Amino acid sequence: METEHAANNGIVRKDGGKVGHGGLREVVLRVLALVLTLVAAILLGVDKQTKIVSVTISPGLPPLNVPATAKFNYLSAFVYFVVANSIASVIAAISLVVALACKGGSVFTTILIDLMMVALLFSSIGGTGAVGLLGYKGNSHLMWNKVCNVYGKFCHQVMAATALSLLGGIVYVLLVLLSASKLKRVS
Repeated sequence: METEHAANNGIVRKDGGKVGHGGLREVVLRVLALVLTLVAAILLGVDKQTKIVSVTISPGLPPLNVPATAKFNYLSAFVYFVVANSIASVIAAISLVVALACKGGSVFTTILIDLMMVALLFSSIGGTGAVGLLGYKGNSHLMWNKVCNVYGKFCHQVMAATALSLLGGIVYVLLVLLSASKLKRVS
């Protein structure tokens, strides 16, 4: 009994049953998904930087120093990223409670929900990555200047949030694979 308790790391379900090795992996992955997506949403959600930028109105006049602020809600891709990661973290929390409370659930439903989170996260990562790349390199064809040389802290927080969200998306892919292996064992 004691070795069984140690093998399950003391995680006990509400009904008294212990979480097995597959269940422990699922719990750990769901906690990771929750933490990574929540931190990514918070990191970008609080990202804000104000800089003084020189603006030249006319070549004969001295430049004006104007405060300019970069915030996540100024770009729709960043808003989508924060919302997508918030949804993914809430789903991770709910599925974690379900995984700990229920003896068994519908593996197919779990796979479907986890796949939706994979799609949601990777679409938001793609949008944020595209906008971030424009901010980092600019676009000379459209005469869009790079802005990360001005808003360095803001851009670094965007990159960190994107990396955390990417790791969260990979964790969701691992959850899909884990659930699919359970489904294969059942059939």
